[in-house]
Amino acid sequence: MPEAKLTLTIPERTWPGEITRAHGDATIRILAAMTESDGGVGLAEVTARDPESVVADVSAHDSVDDVEVLQRGSRECLIQFRTRLPLLLLAARDSGLPLEMPFEISDGEATWTLTASQDAISDLGDQLTALGVSYTVNYLQQEVGGSEALLTDRQRAIVREAIDRGYYDTPRECSLTELADAVGLAKSTVSETLHRAEERVMKEFAAGLEAEPQPVIEG
Repeated sequence: MPEAKLTLTIPERTWPGEITRAHGDATIRILAAMTESDGGVGLAEVTARDPESVVADVSAHDSVDDVEVLQRGSRECLIQFRTRLPLLLLAARDSGLPLEMPFEISDGEATWTLTASQDAISDLGDQLTALGVSYTVNYLQQEVGGSEALLTDRQRAIVREAIDRGYYDTPRECSLTELADAVGLAKSTVSETLHRAEERVMKEFAAGLEAEPQPVIEG
């Protein structure tokens, strides 16, 4: 089943987006949340140099109906909140995908990794767009055995750049030297990274072929 990693840009009209942009050192961790008929309610951990100031701004935000501080610390506060615009919860609910907690938001952005069918992921994208939540797809890949990703972050980034620049096109539109310049790495490093990535992809592909019925080749 495919695994996708999305980076979401939280709209200003929702409090986590506006608050974490206004307080650059603040991180909002949504620990639990659920939708209600007229909005949503949840628990969040606010971490910042001055968490009380952040919580005060959360309380004053137009989309927030109520905030209760459950626990205070020098750099964090645990709050219960009620909001009229639980956009991410609505997108998850309407696409049939769970929003796994904790969900962390910093500088107006959050990362969401999920495993679901390609149709469900596509439906989620439609829901996010309809709600005004912009997003980018960091990767979309078939889940491999265990929890280990098929490619490392560096391999994935360089392969993605190679594909985008036409390195694998026929005829090739980007040389290895040009690709190395684009990613800011030595040519030898890019060559070795691509070779290792290609090796893993081909071995994974071959393993999948072995699981399929083999065709009969008639002489």
